[in-house]
Amino acid sequence: MGEQRAVLIIGFLLPGLLLSEASRILTQSNLGGSHYLLMDRVAQILQDHGHNVTMLHHEGSFISDYSKRKVSYHEVSWTTTETFEKEFRKNIGSILTENFRGRETFESHMRIIGLHGAQCDYLLKRKDLIDYLKNENFDLVFVDGFDFCSFLMAEKLGKPFVALNACSFNILNAGLPSPISYVPAMNSLLTDHMDFWGRVKNFLMFFDSQIKRSKIYSTFDNTIKKNFPEGSRPVLSHLLQKAELWFINSDFALEFSRPLHPNTVYIGGLLASSEKPVPQEFENFIAKFKDHGFVLVAFGSVVDKFLTQEFLMEMNSAMASLPQGIIWKCKDCHWPKDNKLAANVKIVDWLPQNDLLAHPHIRLFVTHGGMNSVMEAIEHGVPMVGVPAGGDQPDNMLRVQAKKLGLYIHVDQLTAETLVLKMKQVIGDQRYKSAAVAASVIRRSHPLTPAQRLLGWTNHILQTGGAAHLKPHVFEQRWYEQYLLDVSLFLLVVTLGAVGVCVKLVGLVVRLLRGGKLKKM
Repeated sequence: MGEQRAVLIIGFLLPGLLLSEASRILTQSNLGGSHYLLMDRVAQILQDHGHNVTMLHHEGSFISDYSKRKVSYHEVSWTTTETFEKEFRKNIGSILTENFRGRETFESHMRIIGLHGAQCDYLLKRKDLIDYLKNENFDLVFVDGFDFCSFLMAEKLGKPFVALNACSFNILNAGLPSPISYVPAMNSLLTDHMDFWGRVKNFLMFFDSQIKRSKIYSTFDNTIKKNFPEGSRPVLSHLLQKAELWFINSDFALEFSRPLHPNTVYIGGLLASSEKPVPQEFENFIAKFKDHGFVLVAFGSVVDKFLTQEFLMEMNSAMASLPQGIIWKCKDCHWPKDNKLAANVKIVDWLPQNDLLAHPHIRLFVTHGGMNSVMEAIEHGVPMVGVPAGGDQPDNMLRVQAKKLGLYIHVDQLTAETLVLKMKQVIGDQRYKSAAVAASVIRRSHPLTPAQRLLGWTNHILQTGGAAHLKPHVFEQRWYEQYLLDVSLFLLVVTLGAVGVCVKLVGLVVRLLRGGKLKKM
């Protein structure tokens, strides 16, 4: 079995070894946070396997801690004006804070997209930077599937591109077939097992999501109009389908089974790495709780500073009643001065999340439901309790709960009592741990690792000059052709015409028969 796996891996990666020279690849990260972490990992893998990689990233995009990391690839940074950056951060911070009060709305999401559209205008007007990137003559561009500006930059450079989607692709429309009977629509919070009323809801939510996507795309209309000449202005929805490949940061261990095009590749678990021993300060803390073990609490790379004091107090109160130790990453948290930290809680600015998830004494992972965190927990077979606030987080945690990998509480329903109940339920019921271990087996038993899939498919695109052979013709069809509305209309007209002719013939025969009877009389 090991020899077969080795042969498969060599056979898949061989095309990359046959490339006559290293390819020049541009990766982009303008959103920061988990998006930056994932794109950084992609850039490192490609650079370490012989390609010449350049990362274009926005300086002010919540990556201050990560931008100091040593990287082997080349970096090019850009920013807007100091005034714009200050206002941008203020607005984003306000929206994220409202999300953690349970007040996320579609309008707030539109505001965030609108801010990114205005920010993108600065980038596309940087003629010096665009000229520099054009002169680099990249063979391939990586775009962030959630960052429309990166698609426009690839179009500006006139280069083929692949999309890396850091979030659940349920949020985006990459042209995948979506049978409404079992593929949940965006934000429907449905599983693939729908009863009659579930299918009714999904049917209505599908059309609602189409309208919302159109509104989201329209926020970049002004940016496109300003930066592309009339007659050659790209249509954002078309650009999403122009990607040679879609790399999806998820896995069959989490996602509901659904139709995928050949140019759609799961690479979930890319950030999970071989575990290392945890630092001694954490080992000393874990040892205090012996067989009770510990709970890891982390809310991603950005949101800590936006957690409300009410949220922190409810969390602290809940954890005080657990026998487990609590290791909680809470960098820049505005901790309430009159609220004493529970004795079993250790708060840190940084922690080795991957290594702690792999620790034998971990009992539970409390997370915001970001895709990177969920995939790391699945990699190590750790059950979860999620407190999603917005974006793709509720959809991610819905899948976690549907797969019996844990439970979730929406942020506006969070109280100390409900959180304790959920945590004790997941820790005390062995079925959650068993399901998490089973999901880990599914994740790990792929014949190729996420990094090998990323590298193999990228090399395939580079060697074949694109993925036209992987793209279905549906991308070139009009919407009414895709849904066979023209065929249905034609058949309806033919059927109605045939029925009309038959009715007239029957009427004619009846009249003839009646006329004959009258003559005989």
